[in-house]
Amino acid sequence: MPFVRIDWFPGRTLEQKREMVEVLTPEIARIAKCKTETIQFIFTDVTREDWGRNGKLFTDFYEYENDPE
Repeated sequence: MPFVRIDWFPGRTLEQKREMVEVLTPEIARIAKCKTETIQFIFTDVTREDWGRNGKLFTDFYEYENDPE
């Protein structure tokens, strides 16, 4: 049973999450050769102060134009 975890910065809408699940589910089922009803998703909103990369916290250094925050 595939379990998909998506960690991202807060700010995505309910509609974006619905679309993500709707679009990814059939492709995961096709590739994994499993039933769509066995695929599960969890979305985790992680703040910039709780996420780091390359020795720095995102809150201190990284900025992204398309980031909804």
